[in-house]
Amino acid sequence: MSISAVKRDPTAVAVAVTDDRLVVTLADGREVAAPLVWFPRLVDATAAQRGNWRLIGRGQGINWPDLDEDVSVASLLKAS
Repeated sequence: MSISAVKRDPTAVAVAVTDDRLVVTLADGREVAAPLVWFPRLVDATAAQRGNWRLIGRGQGINWPDLDEDVSVASLLKAS
């Protein structure tokens, strides 16, 4: 009986910012979450500013242009 390995793909495909967490969905289906307090600019941002994000580096990071904030997926994976 063989078991196929799941190919991990640590690139972001979606981002959600709740009142207390940053949640990033990865291409391989995993979700990585971090407390929002780790990101002071996001804590102090409006809902519209939090929702205005874009993927950078082919999904290796997230940028919030209104806030001049960048978060790398690698840093989220290391912290979790």
